[in-house]
Amino acid sequence: MCTDHLLLIHHESCIKCYSCIRICPVKAIRVDVNTEFPSIIPARCIGCGSCYRACSPGAISYRSSIGETKALLASGQKIAAICDPTISGEFHDITDYRKFVEMIKQLGFTYVSEVSFGVDLVARKYKEIFENFKGRYHISANCPTVVAFIEKYYPELINNLVPVVSPMVATAKVLRKKYGQDLKIIFIGPCIATKEEALKFEGDAKIDAVLTFVELRELFTQFNIRENQLEFSEFDPPLGYKGSLYPIANGILQSVNISEDLLTGNVITTEGRNDMIDAVKEFDSRIDRIKRHFNMFYDEGCLMGPGTSPAGEKFLRMTLVTDYANKRLTTFDKNTWEDQVAACEDLDLSRQFNADDQRLPVPEEQKIVEVLKMIHREDDKNNEVGCESCGYSNCREFAIAIAQGLATTEMCHVFSGKNRQEYIRTLRATNEKLAKTQAALKESEEKAKNEQEAQKEANNIVSAMLQKLVSGVVIVDDKLKVIQSNKAFIRILGEEATLVDEVIPGLVGADLKTLLPVNIYKMFSYVLSTDEYIEHKDVLYEENKLSISIFPIRSHKYVGGILRDMYVPEVRKEQIINRLTEVIDENFETVQKIAYLLGEGAAKTEQMLNSVIESYRNPTGK
Repeated sequence: MCTDHLLLIHHESCIKCYSCIRICPVKAIRVDVNTEFPSIIPARCIGCGSCYRACSPGAISYRSSIGETKALLASGQKIAAICDPTISGEFHDITDYRKFVEMIKQLGFTYVSEVSFGVDLVARKYKEIFENFKGRYHISANCPTVVAFIEKYYPELINNLVPVVSPMVATAKVLRKKYGQDLKIIFIGPCIATKEEALKFEGDAKIDAVLTFVELRELFTQFNIRENQLEFSEFDPPLGYKGSLYPIANGILQSVNISEDLLTGNVITTEGRNDMIDAVKEFDSRIDRIKRHFNMFYDEGCLMGPGTSPAGEKFLRMTLVTDYANKRLTTFDKNTWEDQVAACEDLDLSRQFNADDQRLPVPEEQKIVEVLKMIHREDDKNNEVGCESCGYSNCREFAIAIAQGLATTEMCHVFSGKNRQEYIRTLRATNEKLAKTQAALKESEEKAKNEQEAQKEANNIVSAMLQKLVSGVVIVDDKLKVIQSNKAFIRILGEEATLVDEVIPGLVGADLKTLLPVNIYKMFSYVLSTDEYIEHKDVLYEENKLSISIFPIRSHKYVGGILRDMYVPEVRKEQIINRLTEVIDENFETVQKIAYLLGEGAAKTEQMLNSVIESYRNPTGK
C-alpha cells in the first residue's frame, strides 16, 4: 500500500494498458522512458482517485490509514469517529444505523458523531455569502478534489473559492469545543482526497487520520465485528439537521434552502468528472455572462467517491440517503439543534487557499510538429483525431505530452505496431543472415576441426620421425626453453638428462643453458638474434665430437638444432661418405681437366673413389 504518496502504481501488477492515463483529468501520470510503466506525479495529482477506480488489474493503491488508526485506538486517548453522511448510502447491508454506530464504537472509539452537523454550519455560511453578493461569484470549496484542481490548474480562481472550511474540518472544531482540545479525531468518508486535505490543518481543526469506507469494512473484518452480535447505540451529539442530505450534490443547498430556481436562483450545481472540469473552464472564461455561483463536486456528489465500495449503485445510494434523512427528521429536536448551532457561533470556520500552479508550458509549434513526424502523424488534418489508446484524446495532445515529458512514443499503439512490423521484418532478415552465418561458421568449424586433427596427426608423425633419427634434434624458443627434443638428443646429453626425461618427457620447458655448455648454447642465441644458419660446426662435447647444425624456424622466435655424435658408427660412416662426396664434388672439375690429359687415368681415379664410397655404404660387399 502507499506510504508517502497518496496514490501509487505498482509496476509488478501493471499491464501497461494506460487506462489510468486516459482517465486522469490533469495528466498527472507519466510514462517513464526507462521502464515504459506509468507513474503518478504527486505534485500534479488532485487526489480524485479516478485512476484507482479505472485500474482493472488493481495495480494502483492509495495511502492506507488502517495502521495509524489502530495505533491511535490502542493509545488509550479519547478518540472520536466523525462519519460522512454518505455512510447511510454505503452501508445498505446494515439494517439499522444504530447498530452501525455500535459497530464503530466496538473498534475502540470513545465517540461516534455525524459530519451532518458540520454540514449545517458550513451551509449557513454559504447562504450568507451567496445572499450578500457583492459582484464576485463563488465556487464551493467542500470537495477537496475541486479545491486541488483550482489551486494547481486555475490558481487565478482561488479568490473565487468560498473561504469556508469543509464540513469535515468544521465538525472537528465542533467536537473539540464540546469534548476537549486533546480529543483525537478520525474522519470516515467516501473520498481519497480528504487524506491530503487533512494534512493542511492543525489546532482545533486537525484531523488525525482519514479512513475510507473500504478501510472501515476491512477493520470490521479484522476485529470480527458483526451487526447481529451487537445492541443499538445512538450517534453522539451534536446531531445534524438537513446536513444528512450532503452526499447528494445539491443537498448542501437544500439543507439551508438556497434557491435553485431556474428563473430566480443564482446557483448552478454540477457533479462528475467531465462536468466539473467543463464548469471550471466556463466559470473562468464566461462567468461575466453566466452570472451564477457554482456548487461543484468531482464525483457524483459524494455517493460514488473512490473510497466507497466498488460497483455501487448511484440511485440506490441516493434513495438510502434521503430515506435516512427523512427517518431522522421524524424525531428530530430542532430546538436543541438551534441551541447547539448557537453555541458554535464563535467558531472560526474561515480558511485560505494556496496557489500551487502545476501547469506546464505549451511547447513551441516546431517541437510539436517534430513529435508528430516522429510518430508518423504529421499528415493527419489538424491532428485532432486519434484512437485514444495512448490515454490522450487526439494525436496533437499526445505529441504535446511527449514534448512535455509526460509520455513516450511507445504509448502510441499505431506507431508501436508499425515499429513492431518493421522490427519483425528486420529481425527476419537478420535471422536469415544469422542462419547463413551459422552455417558458414559450422562449416568453418568443421574444416578447422579437420585441419586440427590433420595437424595433430602430422605432429604425431613428425614426432615419431624425430624419435627415429640417429641425430639429436632439439627445438627451443626465444628464451632458450626446450619445446621439443628426441631421444638421440637426450642420449647425447648423457645420463643426467635421461633421468630428467623420465620425469619431464622430451625435456619440455628445460633451459638449454643448463643442458649444454656455454659455447654450444651461445650458438643457439646467435641464430636467434641473427636468423643466420650454422651448418656442420664441429664441437667437442665431453668425450664426444659433435657436428652441429642450427637453423631459424620462425624469425627471432624459434630455432632448431641437429647434433650428430661423430663417434657413433652410423654417423661416422655417413660423415665419411659425405666428406668423400664433397671431395669428389670439389675436385670433379679438376678431375675433368686431368681427364683430358690422362685420358682413362681420370676415369679410373673416379671409379676408385666411388668404389671406396660404395664399400662404406655396403660393408658386407653385397
